[in-house]
Amino acid sequence: MSKSIFVWGGVALILLSMAGFAGWVLSLPAATAGMEAPPVPREEANAMLASLRPTKRERPLVAIIGLNDATETTDYIVPAGILRRADVADVTMLAAASGPVQLFPALQVEPDATIAAFDAAHPEGADYVIVPAMSRDDDPAVIAWLRDQAQKGAKIIGICAGAKVVAAAGLLNGKRATTHWYYLDEMLKRDQTIDYVANRRLVSDEGVTTTTGVTASMPMMLTLIEAMAGRAKAEAVAHDLGLERWDSRHASGAFRLTRPFAMTVLANRLAFWNREEFGVSLEPGMDEVSLAFVADAWSRTYRSHATTHAAAPDSVESRNGVRIIPDRTGTNWPEDRRVSTFSGGKPAEVLDQTLEAIAVRYGEATTNVVTMQLEYPGPAPEK
Repeated sequence: MSKSIFVWGGVALILLSMAGFAGWVLSLPAATAGMEAPPVPREEANAMLASLRPTKRERPLVAIIGLNDATETTDYIVPAGILRRADVADVTMLAAASGPVQLFPALQVEPDATIAAFDAAHPEGADYVIVPAMSRDDDPAVIAWLRDQAQKGAKIIGICAGAKVVAAAGLLNGKRATTHWYYLDEMLKRDQTIDYVANRRLVSDEGVTTTTGVTASMPMMLTLIEAMAGRAKAEAVAHDLGLERWDSRHASGAFRLTRPFAMTVLANRLAFWNREEFGVSLEPGMDEVSLAFVADAWSRTYRSHATTHAAAPDSVESRNGVRIIPDRTGTNWPEDRRVSTFSGGKPAEVLDQTLEAIAVRYGEATTNVVTMQLEYPGPAPEK
């Protein structure tokens, strides 16, 4: 009885606040659609490639830094998966401290090393440091390490809201940059000297590159591969991923807080009695990029969450050496509570298939909420 009173009391409070909420929602813009991403001049694309070319080692060393208690799922896993399948650099997945990296909104990973162990093994620093979005922007160990790596000549790449972490380290001072649409104002308030560049998915300036939202990790890594190993290699990896295009074009105005977005999130949150937990089976050798997209997308609906399971509690190693720790072991998931990673499919196609599955289960409005969070412009138009 007391639990029932608590739940419905919470609903009552929500309803009492609806008048103010309604006014706020009505002040939001309607959905934006049909916006065209402006082309990127060839000179600008060439300048970005030039800025990203390796300058320290013949075979570059890439470090991906993660905060143990919450680092964005796709930001952390996708760069490792793409760069390792390209085999053009040595890639190390790091954690700020010992222990696993709990990703958000789903998955848990065993890092390759701590930042302290990395520094001991590579006192000269990395060639590139990839910075995902993290649960906090001002972790002292991460900030100090990023500054040190930059001083040692590492090129810094802030993925999605990882740009806020880069800004917190003072590495975007006076530079051109971008970030996830939702966190843009926050980043610019942190450092008012940053020159925001609209309509670009990737922005590079003096050794620091930043991207827009979560799915920009794909074009960012392909651009980095092209800078390291040439266009032909990047095209081969893009084909393996299922991508036809990976340039910097972006329609920034299509990604913002809108009335339909806010209303769908509210409706899905209020349906607290109808939360679903979906099982994702971990299999040795599975594609880690596809896994990241599936787990990330299903965990952003405000209706569901993806939970991994395996036969044993040991970590499961993916196709390119990412060690994923299962959330559950020996669980027999009901058939209607399993989600597919579309084994054998190309990662970009798997993302599209996952979004289609979410639309079937929850409707297009919820799928739009997911794509807005991922800042995903959708598949490239057919030529």
